[in-house]
Amino acid sequence: MKKKFAAAIDGPSGAGKSTIARAAAERLGLLYVDTGAMYRAIGLAVLRRGIAAEDTAGIEQTLSGLSVTLRHGPKGQHVLLNGEDVSDAIRNDRVAHYASKCSAVPAVRDFLLETQRSIARTQGVIMDGRDIGTVILPDAEVKIFLTASVEARAKRRYLELDARGEHVTLEGVRADIERRDELDINRPIAPLRQAEDAILLDTSSLTLEESIAAAVGIISEKLGVQL
Repeated sequence: MKKKFAAAIDGPSGAGKSTIARAAAERLGLLYVDTGAMYRAIGLAVLRRGIAAEDTAGIEQTLSGLSVTLRHGPKGQHVLLNGEDVSDAIRNDRVAHYASKCSAVPAVRDFLLETQRSIARTQGVIMDGRDIGTVILPDAEVKIFLTASVEARAKRRYLELDARGEHVTLEGVRADIERRDELDINRPIAPLRQAEDAILLDTSSLTLEESIAAAVGIISEKLGVQL
């Protein structure tokens, strides 16, 4: 597909946004942009400096001299923090907690906003996050709000972490998801919500392949594209 356009996929933690958006982008020939990974990189920087997740002033100071960029290659997207590839280092629940706290800081959102928008101005993208369709790309041609029940999200996340060898419990994972939902929905800056013109996609009872196919179908239908 050569037509330049933007598709926004928003939703709560554990809904599978990154996996589904990445696969849809590959099938549609678009660039995948994982904005959550950019917030995780900042969360990692804050964590490494020993700053408390609730220390707004400390988080803002961390931004000075900080560089967060994305590099795309044959093996997908890589996240660089001051030139260091932190794609694997950002994928744990502690960093995710810091990322959620950092994302509520206006200075952090401003820091990343123009970077995210500039990517969409230069090429066709599928971008996922929590406020893509409402704040980052409000004029996106396609908007999807991807969600699933807390039970389904917790089970998927637990199996993912368990496969990595991380010692977690299903109850603990569920509690973490509920806590992050509370933070994302009630944060004063760009809270998680479904855009008025977004299509709701609930994947609670869908397999991963069915979820990907549904997202691709929505985008294709909205754009009149035959696959």
